[in-house]
Amino acid sequence: MILWALPRRRHTDGLRPPMPNLTSLVVPAWQVQGYLNECLDSILRQQAVEGVEVVAVDDASTDHSGQVIDERAAADPRVVALHLPTNVGPGAARNAGLDRSTGEYVWFVDGDDRIAPGALAAVEARLLEEKPDVLLVGVARERWNRKVTRFVTPKKARTGAEALTVAPPPVGGLVVRRQFLIDAGIRFESGWYEDLAFGYAVLAATDNVATLEPPCYIHRMDRQGSLRGKSKRHVEAVRQWDRALSLSAVEQADPKTRRRVLNRAVNELLAIMENGSRVPEKARRAMFTEISGLLRKHEKRVSARPGGLGGLRLKLLASDSYAAYRMLRGGRGAAGGVVGKARGAAGKAKSTLRKANLLRYYKQQLRLPIDENLAVYAAYWYRGYACNPAAIYEKARELAPHVRGVWVVKPGARAVPEGVATVHPGTKEYYRTIARAKYMINNATFPPDVVKRPDAIQVQTHHGTPLKTMGLDQPRFPASLGNFNPERMRLNLAKWDFSITANRHTTLLWDRQFPIKGETLETGYPRNDRLALAGPDDVAAARAELGLGADEQVVLYAPTHREWHSVFTPPLDVDELAEALGPNVRILLRGHYFYDSIGFPPRHPRVLDVSSFPSVETLAIASDALITDFSSVMFDYAVLDRPLVIFAPDWEVYKAVRGVSFDLEADHPGTFVRTFDALVEAFRSGAIDDEAARQARGRFRERFCSLEDGHAAERVVRRVFLGEPLV
Repeated sequence: MILWALPRRRHTDGLRPPMPNLTSLVVPAWQVQGYLNECLDSILRQQAVEGVEVVAVDDASTDHSGQVIDERAAADPRVVALHLPTNVGPGAARNAGLDRSTGEYVWFVDGDDRIAPGALAAVEARLLEEKPDVLLVGVARERWNRKVTRFVTPKKARTGAEALTVAPPPVGGLVVRRQFLIDAGIRFESGWYEDLAFGYAVLAATDNVATLEPPCYIHRMDRQGSLRGKSKRHVEAVRQWDRALSLSAVEQADPKTRRRVLNRAVNELLAIMENGSRVPEKARRAMFTEISGLLRKHEKRVSARPGGLGGLRLKLLASDSYAAYRMLRGGRGAAGGVVGKARGAAGKAKSTLRKANLLRYYKQQLRLPIDENLAVYAAYWYRGYACNPAAIYEKARELAPHVRGVWVVKPGARAVPEGVATVHPGTKEYYRTIARAKYMINNATFPPDVVKRPDAIQVQTHHGTPLKTMGLDQPRFPASLGNFNPERMRLNLAKWDFSITANRHTTLLWDRQFPIKGETLETGYPRNDRLALAGPDDVAAARAELGLGADEQVVLYAPTHREWHSVFTPPLDVDELAEALGPNVRILLRGHYFYDSIGFPPRHPRVLDVSSFPSVETLAIASDALITDFSSVMFDYAVLDRPLVIFAPDWEVYKAVRGVSFDLEADHPGTFVRTFDALVEAFRSGAIDDEAARQARGRFRERFCSLEDGHAAERVVRRVFLGEPLV
């Protein structure tokens, strides 16, 4: 790719008006809150001509997209915020941005896409060099699993009617002279596939086209939650092709060219119709009829149909003979699917007889009616009764007592409170429960063989606000992948009806990292209700449960998991810390659960290993301060508004291995230190709770804890179990 920084335009006399923008980038945004900042960053962080503008169009989005746009516009004068009063769709939103643009050229960048590093300068250099009506740039395609391939931009673009004989350029691959669009009267149409009609109209209206082959634009394909999912609305492609076939450049072309264009249109439309991930089976007959009408309309002045099977196919389409067309296509694909399913069933049957019988029992249970008043709960891969699911369970017993809750726990798991119904995985009771339950609540994932029935409701509560990179963004950091399986993750995501987040930061991230078709519940974390409501009596009770004295200064140390450590290896010597902080300080050591709750055996009498203690909330309430590193416990503990210290000697290593969502060193929750001596000094001097620390903690709480009012579990229960709207 050409990387060429253009000179800045300076105005020293104060009299001349600013020179017009060379490029306006129009960014339509609807329900893309998780991707929008990344999109805007990809533009605004590039070197380009001074005066480049970004027109960000909020298409009446109901998520945080509008707020993100306003924040970026307030921070950067190059961003123009445009809010539409009602949702109009991507085509009309782009038109609104086009009308507001002032640049000589316009580049349409969807809010969930981005441009490549160095692309803006390279594009502008080519525009200034060739002054085309249209610059056709390379486009890379990023799939849902973050794998990237590229569209190859032809060295010489086809124009006129010939443009319609090849695939249409993606709208992000077109940089168009604004006055050319105005003079030609070219605008985006409403409906789906609006980019198809626009791209063809642009290339058919001019032969002044330049190309830039390197991939300058990165287009996200098939992401969960994208506008064009499985729907009967794919029939709207017929209308867009009708517009393209009606272009004057096509109508004035010779009969052979018109035949080639028409055949391409028909082939593209039939491919859409037959795509099982796009058009539902019940909608295909109606779409076939629409394609048939298009063929008859535009076949009047074209050359003769080809012979053989191709000609027969067009004849059946023109006569709207859907049954005969399907017979011609054959049923080999369906037969292959049946064989594949049979092989899969045979593979499962190779397990032990007991397992085969259990699976047979499970399938039988799946055929029985769902129990509308049964909820199954799980936490940390069946490790025990804990976290957000436990808080939801307890609130559901109060507000929705008609729903019976059953927990899945492994044998020997952490203690379950008296009166809580449980089943062990791998038993008949387990398979019956997960097969018949209306509600499935988990803070991790159910095993892949657990079936999510269509009328069941699965709630993903998660178990922490993310500092580290997670989900579908994780492949960007290969050292962190371990057993990461994107296909399994995608199957899990398809089962989630609700995803709970604790704050806007998490909502924006997980809309991209864990994209679902279901509903995000931005409620605060149910498990933090205890922390939000904790008073002196709760502190006394927690300390008594742990055997701590009322006058002791209690410091909780809870480091996170590090992928590069196979065993628990805390970077802090807690024995040495206890000795350094003095006789009135007690250290609680909490090892990460990935290490099977095994702490680093302390030798000092004032260090208590609480790694196997069942409730981290009780530990937090009992303590006076927290020391952690990159653990999500920092976001929970901040609810208590107590001293919070980040001890991070390996901050650079962690950023490189895991990737992070924000700069913890700059935006820490109170105190950030890298060395043992600095940690001890922060405690001894009182810096962990001085004015600077309190201000930092306040900013952190405002950003991450504003929803933690003690009623998060209630909000979840009312929305999920009682069907009330989230307010």
